[in-house]
Amino acid sequence: MQDYTTCSELLELAKKAGSLPQAVLEHYVSEGADKEEAIKRMRESLSVMRSSIQEGLNPDAKSMSGRVGGQSAMLMKSLLNGDSFGGKPIGLASAYALAAAECNACMGRIVAAPTAGACGVLPAALFSAQDEKGYSDDDLVKALFVAAGVGRVIALRASISGAEGGCQAEVGSASAMAAAALSYLAGADAETCMRASGFALMNLMGLVCDPVEGLVEVPCVYRNVVGVACAITAANLAISGIPLIMPVDEIIEAMRRVGRSLPASLRETGEGGCAACRLCAEEKK
Repeated sequence: MQDYTTCSELLELAKKAGSLPQAVLEHYVSEGADKEEAIKRMRESLSVMRSSIQEGLNPDAKSMSGRVGGQSAMLMKSLLNGDSFGGKPIGLASAYALAAAECNACMGRIVAAPTAGACGVLPAALFSAQDEKGYSDDDLVKALFVAAGVGRVIALRASISGAEGGCQAEVGSASAMAAAALSYLAGADAETCMRASGFALMNLMGLVCDPVEGLVEVPCVYRNVVGVACAITAANLAISGIPLIMPVDEIIEAMRRVGRSLPASLRETGEGGCAACRLCAEEKK
């Protein structure tokens, strides 16, 4: 089977295979993977994602620094009390994203999607959509293959590393993957799924990586919440028919250039951005 390193090439494969998830799965098989084993592993990933959210919602959880943990439970309580904005769908997505990210910060088991620091975006998008729309786990597994295809292109053409390209490469990529997955669940065609990923990348382009004290806690866990909100709105933009005026592949290339132009202080060194705030500097003394 033909390889793909761009979204346009992935779209061509999807036309031949009949769908995006089938194209990504067939590509795995062409590289030597067993079809049933690939599907089984994706099901296992979905199961871990669900568990990470459940574990993260534990109100007593705390990270080693004590800065995060138990906060997704607070967000969920606010939602259930009717105190939060945006209604139940966005509220659940926000709480789920924070829960999975907190699970990671508390040394729990997560799925890097595409990285550990961005582990909350995709699970939150999928499970909040399932809660709202009633999608089956089989539907979510297919959506995961769509997300994997988008993530592969970004990894090959730009970066999924915060140290290399800033948080746009982590949460930004996760948001693009989730936007494509949501669009697929909504019944959109392959081109619309790609447009959704483009909208997400466009809206998070330039996001810096500035972990306080080098820990994947603050602001990382909160950016997962922003990332899933961006994914949902990006999917809505795409499935409503709003055009993306430039090719997704060009947006990914722009993301690569932006990442390379970021100073080292904004690429996971802990020397700039939130990591250099006065309070953080005082804590280090």
